[in-house]
Amino acid sequence: MNNAFDPAAAASRREFLKTTTKTAAGLSVLSGISIPHVHAAGSDEVRAALIGCGGRGTGAASNAMSVKERMTRLVAMADVSENRLKGSFEALSGKHPDRMSVSEDAKFIGFDAYKNAIDTLKKGDVAIFTTPVAFRWVHFQYAIDKGVNIFMEKPICTDGPSARRMLALNEQAKKKNLKVGVGLMCRHCRVRGELYNRIQDGEIGEINLLRAYRMQGPVGSCFTLPRDPNVDKSELAWQIQRFHSFLWASGGSFSDFFIHNIDEACWMKNDFPISAQASGGRTDRGDYIDQNFDHYDVEYTFKDGAKLFLQGRNAVGTHNQFATYAHGSKGSAIVSTAGHFPSKAMTFKGQNMERANIIWRGKQPEPNPYDLEWQDLIEAITNDKPYNEVERGVKASLVTAMGRAAAHTGQVLTYDQYLNSPFEFAPEVDKLTLDGPPPLKADDKGKYPIPQPGILKDREYAMEPQANPFPFIKTEPVKAPEPLTPPGEGDRPKKKKDKAKAA
Repeated sequence: MNNAFDPAAAASRREFLKTTTKTAAGLSVLSGISIPHVHAAGSDEVRAALIGCGGRGTGAASNAMSVKERMTRLVAMADVSENRLKGSFEALSGKHPDRMSVSEDAKFIGFDAYKNAIDTLKKGDVAIFTTPVAFRWVHFQYAIDKGVNIFMEKPICTDGPSARRMLALNEQAKKKNLKVGVGLMCRHCRVRGELYNRIQDGEIGEINLLRAYRMQGPVGSCFTLPRDPNVDKSELAWQIQRFHSFLWASGGSFSDFFIHNIDEACWMKNDFPISAQASGGRTDRGDYIDQNFDHYDVEYTFKDGAKLFLQGRNAVGTHNQFATYAHGSKGSAIVSTAGHFPSKAMTFKGQNMERANIIWRGKQPEPNPYDLEWQDLIEAITNDKPYNEVERGVKASLVTAMGRAAAHTGQVLTYDQYLNSPFEFAPEVDKLTLDGPPPLKADDKGKYPIPQPGILKDREYAMEPQANPFPFIKTEPVKAPEPLTPPGEGDRPKKKKDKAKAA
């Protein structure tokens, strides 16, 4: 089992590296060469800067450069790891040699590298944010100040303060008419879009239940072995490389992976939940020191009382399922059945999802939503159409975090409680330096605190050793509902006392 984040493996989920292996092998000689523009600079192209050159960033940049309707050119790259940037550059040059114009002096390393990369852009260009989510608001602020368009990967916040900060910053972005895309690509799936329309038109009746499953083996960097200080001298850089293992950096595997299923379910419901209760835990983790639970079970409640049940798991040797379903008063629907793409969406009469009950099924083959989200963003930039996905992205990110926090604390949490909570994982993330300490430090055995539901009710893990100067999640006890009176019980006449027995 690989305990470290593998950029190439992460990029493969976008089916990016399948065609680059042969061409990338001999590309190191191109490092630092600026390939001449095929199209003249100006109105016929959008220039892009990639901030975060791991697998996800490499895949996003490839999707951006795959847009056929208008030339998208990569002109700058930034990361805290030189090796990661180099690998990304060579892979992208192999697949998009005519759209890569990243010269040696446009490759930036370090915590301030994002500023250098964004500074290469002009009005109408786009900055691609694919670093761990902890840095999202910092980069968003700088891009807004510079007046460039933005694409940011999900999630875009992991706690209340960062959510409020993103919403406030977005008001500035809207005033500047900046186009902002958020990497919840399922929302751009044309087949899911038709399913949404059918559900809203009443094809399966009123939605009262949704089910989402993300049960899989270890993925990304959610399992991590202790750091060897002789090999990885910077604890902060080491945590960033393994960001799925640390809640401050990513919200853990829960926020980073489960958000897609949660969001597409909320889309079909055309609403977001108002509360969550959850459970979860860790099995025998051996020497792994990450902060994730192995399994999560969350019950989300919408304002009309409808439910969304999420089951998530990262474990070896267990049943795998990656799907989302909707159940209505007249029928049911498959939202996704085997991952993000293809959706294979269908609607059914009744609740048995059988071939004989099919009402509608999405046309195959489906366009790739990873490409579609970039087509939609570039079209909005080109034609100056209103385009801003931040508010929806914040809501999806916060609902996801609310479910995670409910599991980690063992408390029922409401959306408003979590949004307005002062709890923040990394309150001074904008002041981090590569040679400085991380927001979370290991103990003398190289281990990190993990959630303790019911013991730590107002925080997701013990943070006192980190000396974070802020209060924690404030929750009010949720009063259990009064038991319902049996039907007719309230109307039944009271029995008269037997006077003879009373005597």
